[in-house]
Amino acid sequence: MYTAKVMDHFQNPRNVGIIPEANGVGTVGDPDCGDFVRIYIHVRADRLKEVSFEICGCPASIATASILTEMATGKSLRDAVAIKEEDVVKALSGLPESKVHCSNIGVAALRQAIVDYLQKHKKKKESPQQA
Repeated sequence: MYTAKVMDHFQNPRNVGIIPEANGVGTVGDPDCGDFVRIYIHVRADRLKEVSFEICGCPASIATASILTEMATGKSLRDAVAIKEEDVVKALSGLPESKVHCSNIGVAALRQAIVDYLQKHKKKKESPQQA
């Protein structure tokens, strides 16, 4: 049912956990009652230096979040926000049709984390400097 790559990322997920110095966070789903993913990003010089996740979901959701963190790490903000659900599925060598929707939550959470970073970064630029 699942490709070897999906099983590898499900059984050995990469980049799991909180980034203490995260400057952007995005959550999709509801952690209180069901499937969710939370993506943490640490941005430096407009590049994703670190990307990690927390998740509650099926094997396909875990695998897609894991490979997404690998795909996004090191990318510019512009390139990271351009990652599509199809890119994640392709990177996993496919998903069963009934599980393709699982790739959506990770990509959406990554985009939310980038928006969160940009909103915080914009506020810092707009606030007056302390003397």
